[in-house]
Amino acid sequence: MDEIKSGLTEVVCDVLVIGGGTAGPMAAYKAKRHSPGARVVLLEKANVKRSGAIAMGMDGLNNAVVPGYATPEQYTKEITIANDGICDQAPVYKYASRCFKIIQELDGFGIKFQKNENGDFDVKKVHHLGSYVLPMPNGDTVKKALYRQLRREKVLISNRYMATRLLTGRDGQIAGAIAVNTRNAEFLVLRAKTVILCAGAAGRLGLPQSGYLWGTYENATNSGDGYAMAYHAGAALANLECYQINPLIKDYNGPACAYVAGPFGAYTTNSEGNRFIECDYWSGQMMQEFYSELQSGKGPVFLKLNHLHSDTIGKIEAVLHQVERPSRGRFHENRGTNYRERMIEMHISEIGFCSGHSASGVYVDEFARTTVSGLYAAGDMASVPHNYMLGAFTNGAVAGEHAAEVAVNIDLADYNAADVVREQQRVLAATRREDGIPPNQLEYKTRRFVNDYLQPPKVTAKMKLGQARFAEIREDMESAMVVRDAHELMRSLEAASILDCAEMAAFASLFRTESRWGLYHHRVEYPEKNDDDWLCHSILRKRDGRMIAEKRPVAPYIVPIDESERSAYDSQRIRQHA
Repeated sequence: MDEIKSGLTEVVCDVLVIGGGTAGPMAAYKAKRHSPGARVVLLEKANVKRSGAIAMGMDGLNNAVVPGYATPEQYTKEITIANDGICDQAPVYKYASRCFKIIQELDGFGIKFQKNENGDFDVKKVHHLGSYVLPMPNGDTVKKALYRQLRREKVLISNRYMATRLLTGRDGQIAGAIAVNTRNAEFLVLRAKTVILCAGAAGRLGLPQSGYLWGTYENATNSGDGYAMAYHAGAALANLECYQINPLIKDYNGPACAYVAGPFGAYTTNSEGNRFIECDYWSGQMMQEFYSELQSGKGPVFLKLNHLHSDTIGKIEAVLHQVERPSRGRFHENRGTNYRERMIEMHISEIGFCSGHSASGVYVDEFARTTVSGLYAAGDMASVPHNYMLGAFTNGAVAGEHAAEVAVNIDLADYNAADVVREQQRVLAATRREDGIPPNQLEYKTRRFVNDYLQPPKVTAKMKLGQARFAEIREDMESAMVVRDAHELMRSLEAASILDCAEMAAFASLFRTESRWGLYHHRVEYPEKNDDDWLCHSILRKRDGRMIAEKRPVAPYIVPIDESERSAYDSQRIRQHA
């Protein structure tokens, strides 16, 4: 099975895009549209036709800034407040200003969005302050429509190649990437003038309660490869202590989708049937209230739909069971849960990195540029907070256009051939052992320790113990892991990325000595928010082979935030009045 072969090929291109999910195809498409004569390569470890978090579809856009419902200024203010003030507003404002044109373009691709009787986009209110949710009745067509555009523009697609490390030139300029074939382990060196990382969230970081490696809330193929590659290339990563934690269906590890059902009249409730939060939009503070309710004696927490009319519930089921996740309906059927009769038990997901749902990502500016010259990042792994699927599309477009424009005016950077040799040795080391520990066991151990030592509420002593355990796993990974075929080789590389992300999560969490973002970074020894010392980005990077952290000031706001508005997301719990 998947016999390991030797081989090394070199490919030259102008723009290299790594990741074929949401941001990647849009980045490649826009790069090619901007510079039709450019050689644009889209690299994907699976197959672009069915890859990424939107492989089976999506129920809607969570952050659509549609004229008549919201302005870019309103959206920028909302996200700044939702992210506890730690927000470089320039990339958020640029997203908010461009996303409506992207919606129109996607609509032209054949991806239809819900419209009202007047033919206008039918935007719903779920966020705490504004209205930004736009349902997608045929969201299962997204990948097909994107793929058609890639083929039409003649973007070069390399499926089944997993990028393992980025290449940089002697002057620090990006030079390309090294990749390995996931079917036969042959190596590919891709020389590029600019590189765009679109490898998605670190969704396989914590371990789900089921213990099943692939039973994650996020797309399980997103194992933090982009975070790890950016780190090893010396790029800055921002706010990795701001974890992604979401409400999910108990034992299903899929979203409860209160934000989808909410506009129809559903809401989150405790075991007494009482609503305890005003807003079902994901934020750290909402998750803190969720966690507090679970611990209060009034848990479990439920999604309540059984007060709605049967026809209304049918509309919700059509979205959640056919577009969002087809397995969801089968799960409820096998468990005997009928939305019309019973509330749906919810719980808290494992942790991950995902700027799409929180704020942790590779640091980028309003042009999607990282701190490494010529390297860009977009989608769930870039630091634009709460950017979701539409943010991946929009910021992917920004990255693609800018990267193509830059590539036209520069030469290929030279790289050190010895870097390729060292990477081959690192990647293939486990294939040269006759016996040892398989990758899935090291992955399981890493992720179980993530739960044991890093899951909030965060305790200093536990996180330091976690660092010691991760160091032991690192030693086993480098000296005792064994790989038997090319498919398992891919799993070993994913396990290494997961371990990198676990170490970064612990390091960043220990660095920020306050509590912020609700449950996302709740430190028991530092329970209060400390704006005087910590209203800033925490930046993590690799320097001289070591992990370091430093503070970076938040850029001056484009859209002012009044002092009275700053705490809007801190006040979501419904208070009982006499």
